[in-house]
Amino acid sequence: MQALVLEGINQKFQLNEVEKPILKSGEVLVKIKAAALNRRDYWITKGQYAGLKFPIILGSDGSGIVSEVFDKTDEHWLNQEVVINPGSNWGENSNFQSTDFKILGLPEDGTFAEYVKVKVKNLFQKPSHLSFHEAAAFPLAGITAYRALFTKAQLQRSDKVLIVGVGGGAATFALQWALAFGCKVYVTSSSDKKIKNAMNLGAKGGVNYTSENWDQELKNLSGGIDVIIDSAVGEGFAKHLTYINAGGRIVFFGATAGDMPLLNSRIVFWKQLQILGTTMGTAEEFKAMHQFITNHNIVPIIDEVFPFEKANEAIALMENSGQFGKIVLKR
Repeated sequence: MQALVLEGINQKFQLNEVEKPILKSGEVLVKIKAAALNRRDYWITKGQYAGLKFPIILGSDGSGIVSEVFDKTDEHWLNQEVVINPGSNWGENSNFQSTDFKILGLPEDGTFAEYVKVKVKNLFQKPSHLSFHEAAAFPLAGITAYRALFTKAQLQRSDKVLIVGVGGGAATFALQWALAFGCKVYVTSSSDKKIKNAMNLGAKGGVNYTSENWDQELKNLSGGIDVIIDSAVGEGFAKHLTYINAGGRIVFFGATAGDMPLLNSRIVFWKQLQILGTTMGTAEEFKAMHQFITNHNIVPIIDEVFPFEKANEAIALMENSGQFGKIVLKR
């Protein structure tokens, strides 16, 4: 079969012929129709994960058709259109993942291939209103945003929500989830175009964080924020204390802009704030997100769809953070 193979750090993807996966009990083979890129894939190409062993077939997100099963009890999945939950072995405690938790695409071969083997329990029916490339877009980034909002922040419809750095996959899903839930949503970005895109989707407003006194501008615009979803952190994280309301929740799942700065602890305890870290989500949360997408007829925002053979162009777009929504590869 064909697969996009990464043969070393800072190397380009090579479209190679590789062996088709061999199944064992509890597994199925999915013929990939579309796969989506995540920041995780980019950071792996830069060597930012420990214990990398090359060659690697990346890809955590994928949708396709079940082409082979190992167990007769799973034959009802044959020829079904599916989307894959990329997380496995979360563990018994829903509050945090176990040490055995794995994400598809490292260390096990991922979805940037003609076929991928996955556990049957990680299969979900492709939502009927979505195309393959739309369905491939939501698993990893979508579950990250879903857990951040609904499990960690305990989102209420009366909450005013801020999405920091809108444009990336998880941030864009957080925007879509919060809007579908009925919240008032505000955004920040260094791009006026991305702010406008978010407002076209339903955001109440946004500010450009490269402007002077943007934090006060956001406070005046929103009247105060109840829930902040942040995937960047960095020095700007301290600004959240300017506009967050008493009882507010700040949830973060990335630190692409750097570590958390010193915070005014008096504001944190006096306002009864919660600062919460999160990553990925449980199988139960994935199931709930899948149902949420179906119930609200949500269509993921796709920035661009590339053919598999142009994967290096796709990863370059992600490197430049130029996208609004997901970047997808199609076969």
